[in-house]
Amino acid sequence: MSLCREHLTEQALQSVFVLTYDRMRRYGGVWHLEQKLLFPKTVFLESKNEKILSEEFRKYHMFHIHEDDLRPVSKEVEDFLDRLCGKERRLKMSRGIICRGAARITEGPLRGLENRIHKIDRHKRMAQIKTAVNHGECSVMPGFGTAYIPAGLEITEKIK
Repeated sequence: MSLCREHLTEQALQSVFVLTYDRMRRYGGVWHLEQKLLFPKTVFLESKNEKILSEEFRKYHMFHIHEDDLRPVSKEVEDFLDRLCGKERRLKMSRGIICRGAARITEGPLRGLENRIHKIDRHKRMAQIKTAVNHGECSVMPGFGTAYIPAGLEITEKIK
């Protein structure tokens, strides 16, 4: 990320960042909050001018990135990721309950997105979230090849 900041101009690059998510892991008999990469091997470049960004990438071959590796993010996906991760660009832990077999999120970024929860692993305190639905298929972005993203979710109660 620092290479991008050093070599790309302000006209080409507004910001460079990665997205992370919180998860709980248990070791040493205690639960610990950890941050993991939401999209491993992916760096997001924010630019107001895609053309200048592409030109500057071509100019600096040291990045070892082909122009084909640069993929624009749709407005729908950008809005979805902004809603989940916020200004901190971090998907924080959510909490909820299971009521009559359905998840109900009581706090955190997954609140209101219960219909997108694909799978919950209560033991690992994790959930798989559908990203975007296009003609019955889920996709993050063209070429990413995954339909779900991980999210930290602690289920505090199960009501039958």
